[in-house]
Amino acid sequence: MTIDFDFKAISSTEFGVGRDEEGNEVFRLIAVDADVQAALKEMALSTIGAMNDASIEPSQYAPSEKYGGHENVFLPLDHELAKQLRQLHQATNMPLDSSALSDPESIFCYFARMTDNKRRRLTAVRRASQFKGVLKSRLIRVVTDALKLVEDDVFKLDSDFDVLVDDKNILMLRPNAFEFMGNLQSAVSAAAPANIKEIQKDLPFVDFSTVEDHAKRHPRAARYVASIRSQKETKNIDSQALKRLCKATGVQIEDANGQISVLPTNVMGFLEVLDRRRYRLELVKGTPESFRAASRTKLKDEIGKS
Repeated sequence: MTIDFDFKAISSTEFGVGRDEEGNEVFRLIAVDADVQAALKEMALSTIGAMNDASIEPSQYAPSEKYGGHENVFLPLDHELAKQLRQLHQATNMPLDSSALSDPESIFCYFARMTDNKRRRLTAVRRASQFKGVLKSRLIRVVTDALKLVEDDVFKLDSDFDVLVDDKNILMLRPNAFEFMGNLQSAVSAAAPANIKEIQKDLPFVDFSTVEDHAKRHPRAARYVASIRSQKETKNIDSQALKRLCKATGVQIEDANGQISVLPTNVMGFLEVLDRRRYRLELVKGTPESFRAASRTKLKDEIGKS
């Protein structure tokens, strides 16, 4: 996936931090010189290189996935889960605050916003762990041939960013950082009832009452619900095929007034079926085996053509 931005024609670069102020997340800009701006550009380019090293073709972010350290994952900027970073990317007239670094412990991220000569913007964001961690160490420098302690606050930039945002997509090197900075867990849990309502439209033969109750109390279930809705693959599910797969993979369901009713203890298994994570194989004749997939990745159409 090509980033919609020209690094060779950057017209301006802004730098800022995200702060936690009494439970509210606020973003403030800080003036930086040309050397820092150049370093931020190099960090963004290093991020692209690390993404390509992880995978040439990015996959779309799914809330139900458990991601590793370095990935190549994207999410459309207009997606409902992109709200927090979309607001940062599109914000105008962000205040300039020279005192924004005065309380380093309140900083949860730092960011750069670059604009090219076609007025396209690239926003790059990083969690602030290393950025503020240097303050806990004693640093020394050479002054007139003698070593002296650095008494001023020192902030350290990282070698790359966690996520990059252009005008179309959020591109993630570290999806876990995206989840942290986007307050994803609370957003997904809050959206569970609405997501289930949308899924229900495609599956009128399923009673989702126990699923909704479980998702309200268990974040993992809410993430599965969000993933199922975002994949948009429930529309043509056949009720009999769904019943057969549940039975084959050990998910207990009942028939209640003509609808599939999910037992409370089997909600996660049922969601795994809808998310295409439970499946059955019979490689040894007469010996069927049921499995749970740790990752949900659809194989490309060209697989098997070689």
